[in-house]
Amino acid sequence: MSLQYVTDQQGEKVGVVLDIATYNRLIASVDTELLQGLSIAELETLAESKLAIDSQQQLSEMLTRNSENNLSDREIDDLDLLLMKVDQLNILKTRARYTLKNIGIYAKVA
Repeated sequence: MSLQYVTDQQGEKVGVVLDIATYNRLIASVDTELLQGLSIAELETLAESKLAIDSQQQLSEMLTRNSENNLSDREIDDLDLLLMKVDQLNILKTRARYTLKNIGIYAKVA
């Protein structure tokens, strides 16, 4: 492994230069579930996000009507789509919490 340090004028290490083989090994080992390129504030906001109020109301109404077998075929398709969006939001929230945990920051569970 070839490794070189970049120093500032005071001799403090401020960076690292890696050979390409080491760099490629590091990149290959990156956890793909971590959300990259987001600030801590953005991750915390995402981890605490919720379904929009109107969508939540629509979901509650549709679930109630579905339990009473009062949905048309089109409404059932709409409900399935809304549930899929809820699932995707929950996956993103979980990945944001996981990312915060991995960088040593506690994420409040929303």
